[in-house]
Amino acid sequence: MSQYTTGELAKLCGVTVRTVQYYDNRGILCPSALSEGGRRLYSEEDLQRMKQICFLRELDLPLNSIAQLLSEPEPEKVFSLLLSQQEAILQKEMDDRKERLEQLQQLRRGLGKVKDFSVNSITDIAVQMKNKKNLYKVRGIMLGVGLALEAIEIGTLIYAVNTGNWWWFGAGMVILILGAIWLSAYYFKSVDYICPQCNRVFKPTFKEAFFANHTPNTRKLTCPHCGHKGFCVEIATEEK
Repeated sequence: MSQYTTGELAKLCGVTVRTVQYYDNRGILCPSALSEGGRRLYSEEDLQRMKQICFLRELDLPLNSIAQLLSEPEPEKVFSLLLSQQEAILQKEMDDRKERLEQLQQLRRGLGKVKDFSVNSITDIAVQMKNKKNLYKVRGIMLGVGLALEAIEIGTLIYAVNTGNWWWFGAGMVILILGAIWLSAYYFKSVDYICPQCNRVFKPTFKEAFFANHTPNTRKLTCPHCGHKGFCVEIATEEK
């Protein structure tokens, strides 16, 4: 059975030795054995787990969320969904780039033939370049609204402290609460989830989703189709 030192494991996974040591100290990736001299030794299974951790870190998942996912009874099913989702995103980006390249080539050829040149070609290219993933759009709107609400809260608080007039702060809190309610409703209306057990898409109830444990890309829910309870992968709701 292959065994790897900390340095070898770090090199195979493209991280620093300090990173591997840090994961050990956090209890996320502990060595399977120690040498007679007390050096960490990692198995082939540890290597695969480290690659999974690196993949999740590339998705910007915090370490606490990664630890939760790895503690799932069948984490490989969640990983499979996340990988499929990333593969679909990359494939869509490749298709979009290929389509834009073909449009640019057509546009360039059209520049040499004014009579065949169409302004619609420029419009089509502009539309393609602005095309973003629906999920990123949802999160962008939430971030913008959230920052605006935070600015209202801080602004009205500062004004109230400086003037002694707390009416504006009270009004700001009302706006903040209403904004938070709208933001939550918008968010859960705009996303669905894929069950890693049966691979079916479902929309949980607002109450279940609101109180569920979650990471940036998953949420621990109960699938209404197969009854599986675990981390389900978040996707944007398809427009009908």
